[in-house]
Amino acid sequence: MVSERARQLDLGSAISLEAWAELPEDAEGEVVDGLLVEDEMTDFVHEVVVGFFIELFRVWARARGGLVAGSEARFAVAPARGRKADLCIYFQGDPRPPARGIVTVPPAVVVEVVSPRPRDARRDRVDKIEEYANFGVRYYWIVDPQLRTLEVYERGADGRYVRALSATSGNLEQVPGCPDLAVDLDRLWAELDELEAPA
Repeated sequence: MVSERARQLDLGSAISLEAWAELPEDAEGEVVDGLLVEDEMTDFVHEVVVGFFIELFRVWARARGGLVAGSEARFAVAPARGRKADLCIYFQGDPRPPARGIVTVPPAVVVEVVSPRPRDARRDRVDKIEEYANFGVRYYWIVDPQLRTLEVYERGADGRYVRALSATSGNLEQVPGCPDLAVDLDRLWAELDELEAPA
């Protein structure tokens, strides 16, 4: 049951990760340094890209005993920081996340789709890249629909990310950490061209 205090929280309010986990599913916000902050501002393009990767990863991961989850999973990436990734994947054999509540088990892969606002792009490219590395996420994907780019970062033994793949087009068949996964960027960008074409 959601507490009355959780229902009344506004952006900028102090909040614990436990209270954040109790917020209703449709409540916006992530936690940064113990404060509830605004989520990224998504649009239809963002959601089409997220849908593309959910479809792609579900087929690939489920055939290999993995799990795929969307954007409302709440991760405790640090003691006073909580994030909601656009998409996450747990590989077979990885420790599993809890079925409910806040997630303290890092996924193998996190995918973030960059939104148009500069502060959202900064969050994905600067803030979250450090947070996910420290949390223990092995592969961090950044998909930028505006620039039409895909970057894959791999966590090294020192706990830092190194860019393992950068692409703007093609049907990628050598994706770090994901054997036999084919990512058809040309098909994705064609979907966006169709969406953005004048009516």
